[in-house]
Amino acid sequence: MRKYVLIPDSFKGTMSSLDVCRIVTDAILSQEPDAAVCAIPVADGGEGTVDAFLSAVGGQRIPVNCTGPYGEPITACYGLLPDGTAVVEMAAAAGLPMVGEHRNAERTTTYGVGQLIVHAARHGARQIVLALGGSATNDGGCGAVGVRFLNAAGKAFVPVGATLKDVARIDTAAMDEAVRRVPFTTMCDIDNPLCGPTGASAVFGPQKGADAAMVRRLDDGLRQLAGVIRRDLDCDVLDLPGGGAAGGFGAGAAAFFRSPLRMGIDVVLSLTAFDRRAADADLVITGEGKLDSQSLRGKVVIGVARRAKALGVPVAALVGASELDVAAAYAVGVSGIFPINPAPAPFDQVKSLCRAHLRFTAENLIHFFRAVHP
Repeated sequence: MRKYVLIPDSFKGTMSSLDVCRIVTDAILSQEPDAAVCAIPVADGGEGTVDAFLSAVGGQRIPVNCTGPYGEPITACYGLLPDGTAVVEMAAAAGLPMVGEHRNAERTTTYGVGQLIVHAARHGARQIVLALGGSATNDGGCGAVGVRFLNAAGKAFVPVGATLKDVARIDTAAMDEAVRRVPFTTMCDIDNPLCGPTGASAVFGPQKGADAAMVRRLDDGLRQLAGVIRRDLDCDVLDLPGGGAAGGFGAGAAAFFRSPLRMGIDVVLSLTAFDRRAADADLVITGEGKLDSQSLRGKVVIGVARRAKALGVPVAALVGASELDVAAAYAVGVSGIFPINPAPAPFDQVKSLCRAHLRFTAENLIHFFRAVHP
């Protein structure tokens, strides 16, 4: 009996990682009914991260009454895994889809994310994994960190994008003791710095409703915050790779929670015990929407391939499309790349046929693999 480990990313705009796992599992079992299939769906830190972890390792969703991106009352959930790890998805309380067309990065807050963090810490989480992605905010995570921000007059306030410029002093004494004690890991799949032309405001601000003038104000606010953090907390986050993630929440997590910023796939591989589950596998199957130069910076396919190579297990990558120069992918452990679309086509057509194409390609892959490994 052969064993297959499935660990795909989503195919952006078409299929979630859960969809991909289900389709490929069906394809494998149609060819090899007695095969053992271990599915580990992956999310990149944005919406769906909690569900992906719960599907991969079990656990439960914990609902919390908290506030949304504009301070409105909502109920959001974090995931509590069997080992006591709490996965807090910032998109659950401050996600871009929550604001619809009402996008204003100067007014949105991460305060509700902090409420999820406090609940998890006070209810015994052994560690907190903070998943950054899909944010509607540009407040440096200040709404979520649970410390006191004071203006020049000594008055405490909760900063948002528009008022970061007013932060004159930071007092960490008020941080919740349970939060202070729990270790954090932050999932962060970008390396943008906090400020400047490749920073949080310039790159991601426009999709959150910022025009050019607002981008400049937001960038100035984050730069002011970084200066106060450096002075009051002795932590330099201005040029921290990944500090610009989620409206500067990467910098906030590093400064206030002393959290390392790690590639999402590395966190997934650790929390799902990938090495143990894949050590006796005959084939690992991964995938993503497009294999390109961005993938080579440590996205799912490459992260999986590196780990599987160390285990001596071959890796097949099912992809929507692939650049032709893939030698680097082979070098890190990818054994074969299999685009699922048989011919170039408009996206609407690709989207309508992607599930059938994925199944067809997966069945072909397993048919071939069984032939060369009878």
